[in-house]
This record gives sequence, structure tokens and C-alpha cells, in this order.
Amino acid sequence: MRKAFLLVTIGLLAVALTVGGCSRSKEKSGRKRIGVSLLTREHVFYKDLEDALREAAKQHNFDLLITSADFDPNRQASQIEDFIVQKVDAIVVCPVNSASIGRAIEEANRAGIPVFTADIASQGGEVVCHVASDNVAGGRLAGEYLAKAIGYEGNIVIIDHPEATSVLDRVKGFEEAIAKYPKIKIVGKPDGGAVREKSMQVMEDMLQAHPEIKGVFGINDDTALGALAAIEAAGRNDIILVGYDATPDAQAAILRGSPLKADVIQYPKKIGETTIEMIAKYFAGEQVPKVVPVEVGIVDRDALLKMQKEKQQAQSGQAGEKTQAQ
Repeated sequence: MRKAFLLVTIGLLAVALTVGGCSRSKEKSGRKRIGVSLLTREHVFYKDLEDALREAAKQHNFDLLITSADFDPNRQASQIEDFIVQKVDAIVVCPVNSASIGRAIEEANRAGIPVFTADIASQGGEVVCHVASDNVAGGRLAGEYLAKAIGYEGNIVIIDHPEATSVLDRVKGFEEAIAKYPKIKIVGKPDGGAVREKSMQVMEDMLQAHPEIKGVFGINDDTALGALAAIEAAGRNDIILVGYDATPDAQAAILRGSPLKADVIQYPKKIGETTIEMIAKYFAGEQVPKVVPVEVGIVDRDALLKMQKEKQQAQSGQAGEKTQAQ
């Protein structure tokens, strides 16, 4: 009997030591866990953003738990709830809906978990820092380019998606630029859902309702490419289209001389890197700005051809250096 008792006691001690060892090992590693809820993984922009988050997190020894909401605000709220249950050290959100996400962020606030937003801001809850493109400036660039391209007069359309603050900012900047030209009239702002299929459908409707349209602003490249499909199907190569993101598909459309003439270019990798940098500073007890804007630009066919030439020259130079070294 005493022997059996001794064996049980030894077994329990072994389990306790194992559990304790695991716990101490975790404490010793000191690795922070960060939950990330992306808007989607379908867009090239978010693929680049995710890659940058992962790379920067490695440099800071952070563990990332990355999920995608796939444009579903309820799914995103559930993802944040899961992060709270898992007691992550911080949360990064790219909101599907800037208004409704506030409730989930407030839950994280009550749990004492710092929240950061990237690309799209939240209209509710306490956010430590928001990192995004300077979308108002990007909208202005798009507006100025389109205004010049259509000769500073004529009817235009904005294919919108007002659920996201980033889009609200783009449209704000665009409208500010267009307001300077009284002969330009915005005749429609339909919601394309930020996706190709719906944007194609609303562009078809706009062409029926306003056949005199001279220009279109698509609030992201899936929107612009959807609109482009409708424009080309209708044989309306006289319409000038400006997009936003400068994804590879959009760049290809610009280079082949399609109605898509220019694109505001963003730097999602810079947004991802900066977001992790702000989190690292926060963990270190440093002061973190509430908003960190990331610069944008605009590219057309000439700019893209110049970029291609510079890239080829750089690659040729690297190849020459490698040959000399051998």
C-alpha cells in the first residue's frame, strides 16, 4: 500500500514539474502574442501587408495570430473576441466596417488589451495608434489627375464604398480637388462594395443612366478593374478611369493603354512594418502617436515605364557586378 502511494506521489510530482517547467519556459521566452484581423486576404494590398507584418514581427520576436474577416463584420467581431479569450498582448485590426467594429474594440479595451488599426480606422473604441496611407492626399492626387485628363469639364462618377474610413478619406480628398473646377459635375456615387463584380454592375448602371460620363474614380483597384470591364464591354474607350492601389493587374491595364489611365500608389509593406514598429514602441513604454500617415503617390503609363526601365537597369548592374566578382 505504501509502495503504491509512493508511486502515485512521484507521478504527481513529475507532472507538476513538467507543467511548471513549461510555464517557466514560456515566461522566460517573453514573446509577445499579437492577434491580427485582416479585412481580406484576396487583395494584393493585404497580401503585401500581411507579409510585412510577419517579417517585422520576426525581427521583434513577436508571435502573430493572423485571421481574415473576408469582408464579414460579424466574423471580425468574433475574431477579436477569440483574441480576448486567448489573452493576446495586443490586437491589430483592419476594420470591415469602421462604425460597427467599435463595440468589439471596446471589449478589448475592457480586457486591458491595446488595440492598433492598420489601413482602415475605427470610429469607436480606444485605439492606441492608427497606421495608414494618407488617403485624403491620395484622393486629391486622383482628383487632380482626372480633372486634367478630362479637360477640367464634364460629368464624372465615383464608385464608392462608404463603410470604410479609408475610402471616406479618399473620397473627401477627391471631392476637394474636383470642387476647384466648377465645370466638373459628380453625377453619381454608387457603392461598388470594393469588389470587382459589384463594381462592374454599378458601372453598367451608371453608363445607362449617364451615357455622357467622361471620367470615373474607383476607390480601390478591384473597384477600378470592375468598372474597366464594364467600360470596355460597352466600347466606351473615351472614358478616363483613375484607380487606387496600383496593384499588378491595374498596372498592366494602364500599360496596355486601356481607359484606366492612372492609379494612386500605396505602400502596404510600409504600413505593415510601421504598425509592428509602433507596437514595439508601445511595449517598450515609449510615447506612440495616435495617427501615423504613410505617404502615397500617383502613377500613369509614363511613370510605370520609367519604373520598369530603372528596375531593369538596376538588375543589369547587379548582374554585371556578380560577373566581375566571379
